[in-house]
This record gives sequence, C-alpha cells and structure tokens, in this order.
Amino acid sequence: MSWFNYYGLAIIVIIMIPNIVFAFKHKDGFNNTYKNKVVEVLEQIGRYACFVFMIFNIPYTYFDFWFDYALIVYLSVNGALLLAYLIFWIVFWKSNGKAKALALSLTPSLIFLFSGVVLLNIPLIVFALLFSVNHILLSYKNAVTSSETDK
Repeated sequence: MSWFNYYGLAIIVIIMIPNIVFAFKHKDGFNNTYKNKVVEVLEQIGRYACFVFMIFNIPYTYFDFWFDYALIVYLSVNGALLLAYLIFWIVFWKSNGKAKALALSLTPSLIFLFSGVVLLNIPLIVFALLFSVNHILLSYKNAVTSSETDK
C-alpha cells in the first residue's frame, strides 16, 4: 500500500453512512447530557485524526502489513466489525441506553485500533487510543446521565 489507503477510505465511508442518515432523520441533533469539554475535545481530535490516518499513510510512521496474509486479515476483521456496526445501528435505531452506547462506541474504536496495529501505523494507534478512551467514556456517560434525567 502506498501513501493512500483505499480500503481505509471505504471503511470510513461505511462508518459514516448510518451517522449521516441519523443526522438527516434527527435534525435537532444529539442530546449531549454529559458536559465535559476536555473529553469532548479529545474525542474529536482522536476521531478526525483516525479518519485522516485511516486514509493517508505518512512515511516513517507507517510500516505497512507486517505479517503474511495481513491484507486478508485486515479486510476480514474490519469487514466483520463494519457489519456488526451496521447491525448495531439497525438493532438500536429507536432505543437509547448503555447497550447502544457501548456497541456504537466500541465497534469503531476496535476498527481504528485494529487497523493501526495490522498496518503498524503509529499515529493511527496513538489517535485510536485517544479516540477510544474518550468516545467510549463520553457515550457511556451520556447514556447514564440521559437515563437519569428521564426518570
């Protein structure tokens, strides 16, 4: 793979499809009940950096697939995780709660982290960890605080 990762671009596009559909269906947006600006900013930095490093391979920070059949493993595992992500969106479309928050935050986190490890892409690994910790925390806390305010 060269400096541009077409597979990574396809993965990002697939991840974004249900998010874009959700945004069109819910014009009022997402209700963020957990107010922590540091976590929100770190999550966004991690998210957009993961998008960039899933698509663009920076020389000397990216070492390509490092074992035999890594491309097959990369596509198979990411394909399974993407399918799970889309299924989670369908299953949890009209519900809220901890299960939805965890399913929809863990899956992209695993995709980014797994991709970084299999590609030995150092910036992607670092930003995937940053994104994962903050995205899972933010999603879970939002689910908990919104369920408390609904009572």
